[in-house]
Amino acid sequence: MNRRKFLQKSAEAGLTLTAFTCTSCRVQERAGKGSAVKGASAPDEHALNEATIGFLQQKMNSGEWTSCSIVERYLQQIEAIDRRGPALNAVIELNPDALSIAGRMDEERKAGHVRGPLHGIPLLIKDNIDTGDRMMTTAGALALNGHKAERDAFIVARLRDAGAVLLGKTNLSEWANFRSTRSTSGWSSRGGQTRNPYVLDRNPCGSSSGSAVAVSANLCAVAIGTETDGSIIAPSSFCGIVGIKPTVGLWSRSGIIPISHTQDTAGPMARTVTDAAILLGALTGVDEKDRVTLQSSGKAHADYTRFLTADGLQGRRIGVERSYLKGHEGVVAVYRQAIEVLKQQGAEVVEVELLKACQEIGDAEGIVLRYEFKEGVNRYLANTNAPVRTLAEVIAFNKRREAEAMPYFKQEILESCEAKGALDCKEYTDALARTLQARNIIDDLMQAQRLDALCSTSYGLPNCTDLVNGDYDVGFYFPPPAAMAGYPHITVPMGFVMELPLGFSFIAGAYQEPQLLAMAYAFEQAAPRRRAPKFIATLHPQTAG
Repeated sequence: MNRRKFLQKSAEAGLTLTAFTCTSCRVQERAGKGSAVKGASAPDEHALNEATIGFLQQKMNSGEWTSCSIVERYLQQIEAIDRRGPALNAVIELNPDALSIAGRMDEERKAGHVRGPLHGIPLLIKDNIDTGDRMMTTAGALALNGHKAERDAFIVARLRDAGAVLLGKTNLSEWANFRSTRSTSGWSSRGGQTRNPYVLDRNPCGSSSGSAVAVSANLCAVAIGTETDGSIIAPSSFCGIVGIKPTVGLWSRSGIIPISHTQDTAGPMARTVTDAAILLGALTGVDEKDRVTLQSSGKAHADYTRFLTADGLQGRRIGVERSYLKGHEGVVAVYRQAIEVLKQQGAEVVEVELLKACQEIGDAEGIVLRYEFKEGVNRYLANTNAPVRTLAEVIAFNKRREAEAMPYFKQEILESCEAKGALDCKEYTDALARTLQARNIIDDLMQAQRLDALCSTSYGLPNCTDLVNGDYDVGFYFPPPAAMAGYPHITVPMGFVMELPLGFSFIAGAYQEPQLLAMAYAFEQAAPRRRAPKFIATLHPQTAG
């Protein structure tokens, strides 16, 4: 959940890495202001720098590399970049079984059995997704420290079936950024503060902060995040990667610590559209424990890469968000360049005002999320061996351990959720009906304008991390319409302003991932904007003392 815009709309409304604390002082000691961090591996020195799934498969098929050797290289990179060097703090826990899993995948490959494109590929997943192994699932909360799930989440079981290697879990904004009205994205009481790899004193955004940073900094091949409203799209934009929020129901949510059964979904985070498409297809499937996935039957695809074509924009009619043609001059300039790419690739472009049409329903979303969070978290915790079994117990734990659990900001959102009633309350049902109007707004606009997609700047420029005051709004925030509707949303690197990345968004109706991927891929191929981060300490010039 991206808290910045939620506040505006709802009027707020197994090797474990240790010593995860705020490391800004250590970073400043190691880094010269405005320069890359000393001691960090330069991006082009990393053997796996910008490695794609296809490249890694080539290396393993040729026998030059093995899954084990690839895992070892990523572990070395995590040590050098995440724990030391710039100390990105993206990985909250490593999987003690990663090398043994990789070894089994290598043996299968030697025997002539390759399960698919993810066979032997190391990836990281967000720490609110259950794994039935020796790793914890905590949503970054000290209240859940020590909790180990009894079984895999549905999507994790799919990953294992596909032959992927679970390298570890990533840090996140605690409780998926649904704890306080003054939180700092990328911080959790268990994991500390995650840093933006482009400029270290900038924020990675949330709540899938660690997943975005890990992918961007080449700590894994691909990663999985989760989103309620912006938590895949926003950190992907801030960290210069591709992120996909699928249609709600395309991926199962069972075994994932929830916010909202109406809006929650997990999704792929990658450096290329192709890799994101590979991961997207591998994890689709109907799950009886998540009834919403029944709606995906006959609409999901096991292989989304077949829709990727360089002429995917040719003949498309695309609506671009008019309101974002004004604002920060650097952001607007990059946005206008992206629109020109659409035109050059054969798309017809028309200006639309989607955000204006959704303004009147935005305040209802906060009400829906508060009710559904209480119900969902209580249901999740009741079926675990976690040290706390209800939201009320979480709140009480945080109060008892306030110095550790709440050193920078408190838990007003958790408390406001606990105060809500059951899901049959009129306040909830009325708010849900209003929120779901986003589907009609998007559908009607696309039909009236004969559109294939709606596009926009994904988000503004990354803000500075501020543990004293919390996050602040940077504008240009596009996720809410697709989030409230439960519709797919893809962000692709769009460009940079002063070393800070920007993303470009594509959204459409339910289960329109194939056409969105085709357009996003064509945009990426025509205007490749992704570049590896340099781990710059700060953009502020050193001042004379």
